[in-house]
Amino acid sequence: MALELRQQLKLSQQLVMTPQLQQAIKLLQLSRVELEEVVNQELEENPVLEEVSEVDENRKVESEAVSPDADEGVPDNNPEKTQEVVEADGLAQIDDWQTYLQGFSQGGSVAESFDDEDHPSYENLLTPKITLSDHLMWQLNLSSIAGHDKVIAAAIIGNIDDAGYLRTPLEDICQQTESTQDQVEDVLYRVQLFDPAGVAARDLPECLQLQLAYLGLKGSLAERIITDYSKELEERRYPIIAKQCKVSVDDVLDAARFLSSLDPRPGSQFSESDIHYITPDIFVYKVADEYVVSLNDDGLANLKISSYYSNALSGKEIDSETSEYIQEKMRGALWLIKSIHQRQRTIFRVTKSIVKFQREFFDHGISYLKPLVLRDVAEDIEMHESTISRVTTNKYVQTPQGLFELKFFFNSGIGTTGGDSVASESVKNRIKEIIAEENEKKPYSDQKIVNMLKEDGIDIARRTVTKYREMLGIGSSTARKRLF
Repeated sequence: MALELRQQLKLSQQLVMTPQLQQAIKLLQLSRVELEEVVNQELEENPVLEEVSEVDENRKVESEAVSPDADEGVPDNNPEKTQEVVEADGLAQIDDWQTYLQGFSQGGSVAESFDDEDHPSYENLLTPKITLSDHLMWQLNLSSIAGHDKVIAAAIIGNIDDAGYLRTPLEDICQQTESTQDQVEDVLYRVQLFDPAGVAARDLPECLQLQLAYLGLKGSLAERIITDYSKELEERRYPIIAKQCKVSVDDVLDAARFLSSLDPRPGSQFSESDIHYITPDIFVYKVADEYVVSLNDDGLANLKISSYYSNALSGKEIDSETSEYIQEKMRGALWLIKSIHQRQRTIFRVTKSIVKFQREFFDHGISYLKPLVLRDVAEDIEMHESTISRVTTNKYVQTPQGLFELKFFFNSGIGTTGGDSVASESVKNRIKEIIAEENEKKPYSDQKIVNMLKEDGIDIARRTVTKYREMLGIGSSTARKRLF
């Protein structure tokens, strides 16, 4: 068979993910903190990009290119064209930079004046947080442990987790410190005498045993229970423990009550975890009988094109290579500004649509949350479902009912006896309320909760109640039962 070369024309349609489009999609799904990091990085890497100063804002010299309500110059988000947030609209082909740059400030930057007085920095006023490792090493340096034993002790302390437990097998520490099992165990026993009581334990029973020894209760009923009957104690099988220990059930209850007062996580008081505050991306206020949606722009940099580089580009004294470099950086800066603009505008539109669908929630609370899917909002604002999914991830809204992630408002529906449907989050909240009102000595079973929900008109299976209860982090009726 003879081989031959042929040229053939073929017409086809395809979506090309340009780098600019990928950046716009990435910005859309970033959280507020991540967006601030990206903007700060771009400000460092792109010399053409500048942050608008307060002086510029007061004089109102910045163009409306970064206004979240402006539609001019915003990349198209028609789902039929791109099925994404934006499309490559020929931005890279902009050649008439002088026409575009007329909208930006041509004035020079204004230097801010600062007080020359020598004030201590805020960081110098802060007391560094002492970690559990620091606390244990401080005790080690004050102890009589020395020589190779000190090396072993340091290795043990280095492997203690934030809760105060030694999870690393002793064999690994033996290999790390080139020591024998007996040497490591001997040093471990001495480290377990450090403060806080119960530190360096390998499991919960050992942790509680160390605390009982510290309190002078070694050999007590409580120690015997935690040593030999921890499984029965966990399952609250108090009569069996009483029979095996040949004591009364009341004595077992007293010992169990005392054990529950001990600290199962002795290292938690030195935890390095800080409280992370959530800054809402958008606010919903009620004014008269209407809800007003407002973007939270505090903390987000207001960006513009540098007047220095725009003036340099308009001049004729620069060479072609420099001109090409500046234009490339301007394209990147302009696309970033437009992408942030589109991100804010999309969050605004999605939130307005959510407010329209969930009006009863904003009026009365979580019990009135309605079933809602991404398709409903996508069709309402004429965007693709993937766009709605991205824009509702890690975005938070402050409402009269509290602070919620935008994804919170999307729930599946559960049927009611009246033929309607109720949001799954409303059912979870109702289960939480029922359990909160129960008698702790006689907690409700899952079947009992099913019957109580049916009285409220909610038709739900027992396994669904079990699933929702576990999602809420609530134990079974046996685990919730309290005898003292």
